Amino acid sequence: MDNLRLGYIGLGLMGKPMAQNLLKAGFSVVVHNRSRQKVADLVSLGASAAENPREVAERSDIVFTNLPDTPDVLEVVLGENGVIAGAHPGLISVDNSTIKPAASREIYRRLAEVGVQSLDAPVSGGDIGAQQGTLSIMVGGDADALGKVMPALLAVGKTVTHIGGPGAGQVAKACNQIMVAAQMLAMGELLIFAQKAGADPEKVIGAIRGGAAQCWTLDVKPQRLLAGNRAPGFRSSLQSKDLNIVMETAREYGISLPSAGLAAQLYAGLCANGGGDLDNSGIIAVIEALNNTDLQHI
Repeated sequence: MDNLRLGYIGLGLMGKPMAQNLLKAGFSVVVHNRSRQKVADLVSLGASAAENPREVAERSDIVFTNLPDTPDVLEVVLGENGVIAGAHPGLISVDNSTIKPAASREIYRRLAEVGVQSLDAPVSGGDIGAQQGTLSIMVGGDADALGKVMPALLAVGKTVTHIGGPGAGQVAKACNQIMVAAQMLAMGELLIFAQKAGADPEKVIGAIRGGAAQCWTLDVKPQRLLAGNRAPGFRSSLQSKDLNIVMETAREYGISLPSAGLAAQLYAGLCANGGGDLDNSGIIAVIEALNNTDLQHI
């Protein structure tokens, strides 16, 4: 398995450090990205460059995609000069993007028709998890394909869970984003509540992190917000996109999700007012606006 040839398409905030970790693990990696500078950065670390997704697929045993949204993945995998055009025996396509479960199932079906196995394998853990190789990876697809891909996944993630058949990984990621959005919104509310009600938000966070409110969000995000840092580890525009996936999928199955629906609207409002490039914890800006205040920085 050490001789696996890997391809990585999409070198964004998450994809670039994930590709770097594959290189660090000793894998041969060929990369492609719309921004050529990011390709050059990876080439300087030992990767090789490809002109298009088809070439990546032709030169790889496993090709990873990590792209912003469902249409991007469909185009890169199934479009002209896409991964499907470079299909060959033994190729496995692994999508680390967060897209609609229905689209992952379509990709699985289309690639199977040309003899290519595929996995939907979205990740959670933000840019820090991507850099440190500690991501949680949720996988949908065939178990035998996952077994072949596992050495590469363990180079970028700490936890790899086979959820079920095609699309199941994306369902799990949608569940993850329901919880993440709820935590980000609650954190924004509690910070402003503490400040306006006369308590030190930093001390409040220190206290409640030791109790039932403890969670990853409170462990990682408050110090950044309190320092005035709203630069993205995970952009609010992508959080909004993910919540739209949640709500669209919920409609397909007739599921009522009132809290997720509210979060989706608040993130849409943040993006509409120019906050799409903020970290997803930047949803606090909406709470600040509603309360005519700003979080005091330390």
